[in-house]
Amino acid sequence: MDKRDLRDLHVLVEHVGPLAAGAHIFREGEPFNALAAVRAGTVKTWRVDRDGREQVLGFHLPGEVIGLSAIDGERYPCNADALEPVQLCRFSFTKVATLATRVPGLQRELFRLLSRDIAHAERLAADRPAEARLAAFLLDLSARLSRGNPATGHLRLAMPRADIANYLRLAPETVSRLFRRFRDDSLLRVRGREVEITDRRRLEAFAEEPPGHRAGS
Repeated sequence: MDKRDLRDLHVLVEHVGPLAAGAHIFREGEPFNALAAVRAGTVKTWRVDRDGREQVLGFHLPGEVIGLSAIDGERYPCNADALEPVQLCRFSFTKVATLATRVPGLQRELFRLLSRDIAHAERLAADRPAEARLAAFLLDLSARLSRGNPATGHLRLAMPRADIANYLRLAPETVSRLFRRFRDDSLLRVRGREVEITDRRRLEAFAEEPPGHRAGS
């Protein structure tokens, strides 16, 4: 996008926050009227399943957009909450859609964001081994935090282990066991929510395990 297009987009921005940890950003069923980009902090999206249980759908980091899944139904299909103090840039979707008709770069970016969400879902699918899901999750966070720079090995997990387990469709005990296993096998250093990837190559090998395979089988 050239400078003029960026200026046009900047005019549409409404700065929101800081919002405290636990603040609601939008609620399932509310009318959809805006997309939001995370400027600082981490946002969790979730919904309640038909059995009344919370289902974590994703974690959104600085530079990422929330609300894309609401475009089709014109209502937010899930909830979004701040996991820590959060700042947002909010964009009227109607105005962004109008601008995208004359700015190919903006239109391509919206398509890229939608396709990335689909790719994340495929990589963390429930038919993949538990080790592969957790390894892929950590590598994905590392890549997203780096934002085009060499992938960082240091991660601060804003989300509790229970939320990670919920998102990966694993039992909390399984996630805790895998963190210990990855630590004991020198793939990670773990101190509370501070995690350092110490053997990226081996962690990538875990992440690429095919569906139906189990490590050590």
